[in-house]
Amino acid sequence: MDRKTYLLIDGENIDATLGNSILGRRPRPEERPRWDRLLEWSERTFDQPVTGLFFLAAGSEMPTTFVQALIAIGFKPIPLSGAGKVVDIAIQRTAEALLAREADVILASHDGDFLDQITALCDGSRQVGVVGFGEFVNSAFRGLPGLRIIDLEYDIGAFNSPLPRVRVIPIDEFDPLDFL
Repeated sequence: MDRKTYLLIDGENIDATLGNSILGRRPRPEERPRWDRLLEWSERTFDQPVTGLFFLAAGSEMPTTFVQALIAIGFKPIPLSGAGKVVDIAIQRTAEALLAREADVILASHDGDFLDQITALCDGSRQVGVVGFGEFVNSAFRGLPGLRIIDLEYDIGAFNSPLPRVRVIPIDEFDPLDFL
């Protein structure tokens, strides 16, 4: 069996951070990440096939249009229902199951609820990344050995237009024309 990367998407967490912390309102469809770019980036960067698992809380109704769109771009949607944080529970279980596989893992979330699982995956035998908006990724992830923090906008280019973010700019990347 060939090695692969598993891309675990906590879409609600990414969407909530984009809306609440960056835009200050609910994102419009054209402002949301282009998830296909994340799949393509993951495959290119980790240089192997990627299985994209997109976890979403569906309640009692299937979000058919969104699920069909995910399938069309290559994701396996995982609509969940039940009490509590069903998406977090499912991602935690999936990450724990991946410990037994020779696989690399990328988690798209800012959520510290996955710290134990990501810590266990950072065992030196695999590539592990956390994707999100760098300034909002849970700070406890930053000290994990070998963990790569990947910015959804700056590293992946998952948006069609720049987001209104304020970040620390390394001087080698500073371009005054960006501000004039």
